[in-house]
Amino acid sequence: MHVPTAAQDARAPASDEALDLQLKRVAIDTNLENVVYLNRDCLIYRIAGFQALSKVEVISGEHRITATLNVVDDAAIIGPEQIGLSEDAFKRFGVEAGALARVRHAEKPASTSALFRKINGERLEESDYHAIVRDISGGHYSKIELTAFLIATSNGELDRDEIYFLTDAMVASGRRLQWHEHMVVDKHCIGGIPGNRTSMLVVPIVAAHGLLCPKTSSRAITSPAGTADTMEVLANVNLAQDRIASIVQEHRACLAWGGTADLSPADDVMISVEHPLSLDSTTQR
Repeated sequence: MHVPTAAQDARAPASDEALDLQLKRVAIDTNLENVVYLNRDCLIYRIAGFQALSKVEVISGEHRITATLNVVDDAAIIGPEQIGLSEDAFKRFGVEAGALARVRHAEKPASTSALFRKINGERLEESDYHAIVRDISGGHYSKIELTAFLIATSNGELDRDEIYFLTDAMVASGRRLQWHEHMVVDKHCIGGIPGNRTSMLVVPIVAAHGLLCPKTSSRAITSPAGTADTMEVLANVNLAQDRIASIVQEHRACLAWGGTADLSPADDVMISVEHPLSLDSTTQR
């Protein structure tokens, strides 16, 4: 029979309630990454053997979220009896501040084996890409893991079938828009050219000729500002799906940022990594 040492016994929670921490919303924008904050003096942090940047799971009732752990030494930010969530994580978690929550080590995402096979240069199948994209959309990857995946799939590392598999998985991860018209047109370009604002000219011209052109654009990746960033100077581009539908119905066109319409959530997360790296894939086979 194992007999705990005095040190182990002193650190052990007296009851299950000792595992509960008070949820706090931390006003930090982590750009689509779920981040959780624990005070270094938190009992759970010490007894569970957590480390900074490790993956943890936060649980409150039926609500669960996987996040990257940041360790705090300032009790004014997070106290020893609190657990903090970044703005992105708090919104995704869907639990009110002040509620009780618990934290534990997170299990590896289901697609981890596929991710590491891609990092090692192996060719992936359609099911692999769908699994990876589901975990990206679900917030199960850290920015470090995402960076490794993006590097492994850039600069000619994907064959034509893999490009299709990845694109199809990204489309399947979001919501679909149905326009119920015979012809729906789009204007698309490779991007990355500073000052190139053809979309803002082409879209209204096309709509003036009666064609339906519901244009969604990205924000900057490798240039100072993306089409959505520039359009935002003139009009709101953070539009929900119902608002996009209303504008298109009235004006036959729109120019909106795709990120708020939940059309391809995995794409938005990957762009949040590509932008600081100025990484724009050149894969073309």
